[in-house]
Amino acid sequence: MLTRIDHIGIACRDLDATVEFYKATYGFTDAHFEVNEEQGVRECMLKINETGDGAASYLQLIEPIRDDSAVAKWMEKNGEGVHHIAFGTDGAVAEEAAGIAGRGVRVLYDAPRRGSMGSLINFLHPKDCHGVLTELVQKRSDTD
Repeated sequence: MLTRIDHIGIACRDLDATVEFYKATYGFTDAHFEVNEEQGVRECMLKINETGDGAASYLQLIEPIRDDSAVAKWMEKNGEGVHHIAFGTDGAVAEEAAGIAGRGVRVLYDAPRRGSMGSLINFLHPKDCHGVLTELVQKRSDTD
């Protein structure tokens, strides 16, 4: 079952400057910085609020670190801006993805991959989701 908006992903060219903008403008705090080599991005998760299921909602700022990454290719066409929306699940992301695939939506990965802060993720094809790249996120087992 999908339980929350886990995060909104924002693609940016300069992660440090973008983080400072969101901190100064909205008062968000740094939740977590990391490099995800598999996805080819450097990212910061800025915590927005706590949610009723014990998790949190975040703004994910993502900067490509390789020209061949999916985010870099997306930015070539679209520039900076909203890249995706991610929904959190209270169960296994593999089961959620399989259930949604059973309704005719293409799932991008055969098996979940590592996401931010130790989460498991999968993506749904934007052409099947009215133009929106949609991520499914399995709730992290550690604290948010």
